[in-house]
Amino acid sequence: MKLLRNLLKSPMFVIGTGLFFGTLLFALFAPLILNITMDRVAEAYAAPGSDLLPDAFPKLHRGLWLGADNLGRDYVSLLIRGLRSSLYVGFMAGTIATVLGTLIGIYSGFKGGLVDDILSAITNVFIVLPMFVVLILISASLTEGRSLTLLALMIGGMSWTWSARSVRAQSSALKTRDHIALARINGDGTFAILVKHILPYLASFVFLVFILQIASGILAEAAISMIGLGPLDTQSLGIILNDAKANGALSDGYWWGIFPSTILITTIAFSLYLINTSMEGVFNPRLRRE
Repeated sequence: MKLLRNLLKSPMFVIGTGLFFGTLLFALFAPLILNITMDRVAEAYAAPGSDLLPDAFPKLHRGLWLGADNLGRDYVSLLIRGLRSSLYVGFMAGTIATVLGTLIGIYSGFKGGLVDDILSAITNVFIVLPMFVVLILISASLTEGRSLTLLALMIGGMSWTWSARSVRAQSSALKTRDHIALARINGDGTFAILVKHILPYLASFVFLVFILQIASGILAEAAISMIGLGPLDTQSLGIILNDAKANGALSDGYWWGIFPSTILITTIAFSLYLINTSMEGVFNPRLRRE
């Protein structure tokens, strides 16, 4: 409760949390309120506020709040589905990268020696690989079967390295603490020490890493999808931007084809950054003193 009170005193945390959970609630509950469809309901690039085609929404009569795309589909429906897909990729890729990086980093830092050298070498190899280029090459080679889950797996499998480096440094510093030496004397093995004595100390740090990995996953998916290499089986915010770009939405003045998706992506990434920065200020005593 003391931690929560300290966080609530931070304007960055309140604003970031409000923005993030606002977008999350919009993605989860908007389909329960609005009539969501991927069918053609208007003319191509109908402006916001335009009328729907006759009988497009027989049970829910409303105008096009954010206009229509090049196929005449309601942009509100596209944004809701795209937001859900992008959040799915972000959370899944963030979980994979955080878990993989934490396991490798915590074990490498604690064991030291040859094990640390081998795991650090593997981590360094992945670090020097240009993640975005590798993702493009893998996605381009998959002419079919490219899905949200597969894209999340690829992003998570390529973005764990900086998590591993960060956690390794923390684990290496903790292993010299007195309570770790006492645990060794009491006969605790490596696994028990990592789970009971090191991981709890790193829990807040790992959570901060997880927040940034979610943002990284969402941005990576948007970038891959925007160049036409995203999932083939659904919509995402990046795919909406790619469709708008391919059909000249911005050059023809159809701003509603670009800006809503861009604003959503920016809002999510910015809110997660605010949450991470404010929580780091509370968790890190040195930052708090500064």
